[in-house]
Amino acid sequence: MPSTITIASHSTQPLTVNRLGYGTMRLPGPEVWGEPANRSEALQILRTAVENGVNFLDTADYYGEDVTNRLIREALYPYPADLVICTKVGATRRPDKSWVPFNTPENLRTSIENNLRTLGQEQIQLVHLRLMGHGAVPLDEQLGAMFEMQREGKILHVGLSNVTREELETGLQLGEIATVENMYGYAQRTTLAHAHGHNPGGEEVLDLCEKHGIPLIPFFSLLHALPKELDKIGEIARRHNATPAQINLAWQLHKSLWILPIPGTSSLAHLRENLAAAAIQLSAEDMAYLG
Repeated sequence: MPSTITIASHSTQPLTVNRLGYGTMRLPGPEVWGEPANRSEALQILRTAVENGVNFLDTADYYGEDVTNRLIREALYPYPADLVICTKVGATRRPDKSWVPFNTPENLRTSIENNLRTLGQEQIQLVHLRLMGHGAVPLDEQLGAMFEMQREGKILHVGLSNVTREELETGLQLGEIATVENMYGYAQRTTLAHAHGHNPGGEEVLDLCEKHGIPLIPFFSLLHALPKELDKIGEIARRHNATPAQINLAWQLHKSLWILPIPGTSSLAHLRENLAAAAIQLSAEDMAYLG
């Protein structure tokens, strides 16, 4: 099982990162809003992750708001040369903590400038355009704005998040898509509809990602699995003297060479547990049993 993955492998400036990464969404307060319950632990989580080989961080300026970006800068600036910080645009938060589209070309430029400022960067290495329902803004206009900022040098690589298969196919026709970030985990692999909209599943785009050499970055990789006490996961966990969370992550790492998990946590102990999952070797029999 390869320990690294290459982003934008067909470009002149590819990025090679270690599998696993770390997603910062769990660091802010409740409902991804406000300062962390334990600020010192949040900073230590970021430092410990990087000290233990994590060189891919996923963030967004609407986490907090701006909480995770500020924590990343406080904990890690000046950044290690091999650290890739990936952010997202296309959404914003209202005072009632709701998530709403922020996806006109002007909105997207505002978000990029804000991310550059709060992260202290001149260029963001990877930016996901998060699709929140197009509303009055067609996908080609949103991506066109992203590619324009890429030409200006503000963005190195452009990815898509929360995309259907049809939207990914359209995006590939419009330009180079470096990565896809969709909901995906052992217990929830396909589209999930909920009160606030829907999250397209990674299973529905994984073959396209593999065909085009595009890493699939799962979000909510553990959220839907851990509360369910899945029998098969539990059995494999006992065989490997591991936790269910570790087996969920190991399954993703073995499922496809193009999957880059970014499990998030606000607990230093859970971070260490998650990182240890990268060393678990699942056999072909294990994977067949898990299905």
